[in-house]
Amino acid sequence: MIARRAAEDMELDRLQSRAFSYFVHESNPDNGLVIDKSAPGWPASIAATGLALTAYPVGVERGLMSRPEAVRRTLAALRFLCDSPQGPEPQASGDHGLYYHFLHMRTGRRVWNCELSTVDTAFLLAGVLCAAVYFPEAAEIGERAQRLYERVDWRWALNGGATLSHGWRPETGFIPYRWEGYDEALLLYVLALAAPSFGLGPESYAAWARTYRWETRYGLEYLYAGPLFIHQLSHCWIDFCGIRDEAMRAHGFDYFENSRRATVIQRQYAIENPLDFVGYGPRSWGITASDGPGPATLKIDGLQRTFHDYVGRGVPYGPDDGTLAPWAVVASLPFAPELVLEAISYMLRELKLSHEEPYGFKATYNPTFPVGKRSEHGWVSPWHFGINQGPIVIMIENARSGLVWELMRGCGPIAQGLRLAGFTGGWLAEGH
Repeated sequence: MIARRAAEDMELDRLQSRAFSYFVHESNPDNGLVIDKSAPGWPASIAATGLALTAYPVGVERGLMSRPEAVRRTLAALRFLCDSPQGPEPQASGDHGLYYHFLHMRTGRRVWNCELSTVDTAFLLAGVLCAAVYFPEAAEIGERAQRLYERVDWRWALNGGATLSHGWRPETGFIPYRWEGYDEALLLYVLALAAPSFGLGPESYAAWARTYRWETRYGLEYLYAGPLFIHQLSHCWIDFCGIRDEAMRAHGFDYFENSRRATVIQRQYAIENPLDFVGYGPRSWGITASDGPGPATLKIDGLQRTFHDYVGRGVPYGPDDGTLAPWAVVASLPFAPELVLEAISYMLRELKLSHEEPYGFKATYNPTFPVGKRSEHGWVSPWHFGINQGPIVIMIENARSGLVWELMRGCGPIAQGLRLAGFTGGWLAEGH
């Protein structure tokens, strides 16, 4: 676990507890769903709900929530998920065991004509399975978790191909994109491989891994993915330190080390700041899929700048519009603690980005974007997002105690899925 000073511990305590309070206050106690972002009338996100189910054990261990309350919230979510309508009807909650990306906070039905999301269902299931491990005394949690995991038809989601589809809509069928190239689908494939009823064969994982792209930046070879969150989300649940699949064995390091290198590359990119944005530097970085000040095109100091709203920002190829995400910095804490702790202190003490914020850091800030009376950190997103808050809670805890990683080492589907994907070594070799 990382070594820290007392002041750093206090900062992590505050960040973690404030991020956790999002799941306390931005959820529906009747069905366990968690709002996607803190905007009036906004729907729930199944990924945010999965992160909440993972965060509750952290809250219990840190004294932020009682164990009976965590069990109550978890059961509310699992009962809803098991009993909500599944089928091809456009206003169901899901189909083939998968769930729609966004659901109405009260009714739990599909909104916005969104897709059945394969990867967001994986984030949801990871939280469900984590809860089953943490609450062995609540038999109903384990029973419902098993039912939810077993009924997902991953083979259907292949849509006749070797790799998984991004999703499906009742109006138009399968989305014409597949999970290919290194991305947040690492967790998705691990869960799909081990599924007892409609699981995938190892050939699907191999087909996905064949689409990897390796690069060298700032003298570091790494498995490329532009947005920082890709190097973090699957790691919320799975400890990849010391275990390797065929691709990583061929390159001599593991996915944990890959995420460390991606973190270093992000910081070095901010130091070099090739597009000359305001505020980039060794203590201010974090470029990822995130909220932003756009869409807008403005001339600033003689340069025409294009700003985006919510988009998959990345390094080194962009898009990069000067928008930085503090949560993405925090979520790299296990990989590069010395760099992350330095950045956290800067954002808290000098930029005061979470000053008086009930949920801690807002999603993003952009010092280049002009806002009335200029401040040191310029435009700041007005919102908090569940998919940002969850990694803050979880990755702080993984860096401090390894809690979620240890729980998921005891989760049969995770260990089995990793072995089916060809992972060996480390804790897998120790009989977990």
